Order: sequence, then C-alpha cells, then structure tokens
Amino acid sequence: MKELDPLLHSQLRLAIISLLLSVEEADFNYLKEKTEATSGNLSIQLDKLSNAGYINVRKEIVGKKPRTSCCLTEKGREALNAYVACLKEYLGKVM
Repeated sequence: MKELDPLLHSQLRLAIISLLLSVEEADFNYLKEKTEATSGNLSIQLDKLSNAGYINVRKEIVGKKPRTSCCLTEKGREALNAYVACLKEYLGKVM
C-alpha cells in the first residue's frame, strides 16, 4: 500500500492545498483567515509547499504594501489527487 504524502499529511498544508484547489489564486491574508494560522506558521508552510513545487508564490508591492499570493501548480493538484486516492485505498481496507 502506498504511503500518504508526508508533505500533505500536515493539517495546515492540507488546508492550504484544499483552499487553493477551489480558487485561481489566494493572497496571504485570505489563507491566514481561512486556516486560522499565525503569520509565521503560514509563511513556513507556504515555503515548504513552494519548495516542493506544489504551489507558486508571488510577492509584489501593491501601492506601498507587500502582497503575497499563491496558486496551486499542476504538480500540487496531482499530489492532492494521489493523496486522496491513497486515503480511499486505506479506508477501503477498513470499511
């Protein structure tokens, strides 16, 4: 049986990926509000997902304020689909 992707098995990282699945792009404040994460923790988790190639992170200055926005990559979408398939396989064995 395949192992669950440890990168997606984290509650916060899974929440981020799930949120990005339903939108074209989301900014840092939106993700922070929806996940109820601290700024520091969210930033660390976004870096981990970005380093894995699961999300793209864009940082820019809008007016005089920094803006960080994220979007799901094809690799991230595939990883989530594989994660869900693996969960279904596990659940099928116990149900």
